[in-house]
Amino acid sequence: MITNEEIMDVMRAVLKTDVDESTSQNNCEKWDSMNHLNLVIELEDTFEVEFEPNEISLMKSFSDIKNIIANKLQ
Repeated sequence: MITNEEIMDVMRAVLKTDVDESTSQNNCEKWDSMNHLNLVIELEDTFEVEFEPNEISLMKSFSDIKNIIANKLQ
């Protein structure tokens, strides 16, 4: 099972900023469109999953990412 901390570690590495469970595109200046793509690629590589385009567009917060990954790994 993937932990919240593992997901946040990937987010921290890509966004190069502090990340917590409340992090979202709305409150993280570094989460721009380019970093969104970098984040998706890094999440796919790290957790060995492949996201569908609709899932990628729904990834707007840590919680969204956590839920999408959890659903993929069921």
